[in-house]
Amino acid sequence: MDRPIRDYPSGELRVSDADRDRALAELSEAFQAGRITADELDQRSGQVLSARTGRELTAPLADLPCDRAPAMRAPALERAHRVFAARLAFAAGAAAFCCATVAVGHALNHGPSRQQLEQLRQMTARLGLPVPPANLPSPGFDWVGTITPGTVAVLLVVLIMYLRARRAPASGRG
Repeated sequence: MDRPIRDYPSGELRVSDADRDRALAELSEAFQAGRITADELDQRSGQVLSARTGRELTAPLADLPCDRAPAMRAPALERAHRVFAARLAFAAGAAAFCCATVAVGHALNHGPSRQQLEQLRQMTARLGLPVPPANLPSPGFDWVGTITPGTVAVLLVVLIMYLRARRAPASGRG
């Protein structure tokens, strides 16, 4: 009896070595669960190894429950999510570092020095452009340039902590 749920080739379509390996794994699980005896495992394994078509391959599995296919996909999906979370955490860490560096740079920057202002006045005078006043007002503290990247850095660190906490139980399961 063909079981399309098992995701093997149906009917007279040829099976691959990977299909046979999956069928052997199903038989092994059935044996470990106590659904078949050791003699049945040997007999059915021989049938699976000699199977050439989907019909021959699924015959030894016909009376066994089909709970293997979804279980095979779950670990791969979980592993893909862990890899994505790790990459996202790394990227968020790099972005947090960059934003924090910009925030610190803006916080420590006090604007141009008196010497730089004087050089600016001389260059603009030589080029015939309007000369800025001698005493330019101090730009003051750049709140937007400091607080915005700092806030983004903090939010990215929170994202990293969330991803790490979410990934911790998955890695504890094995």
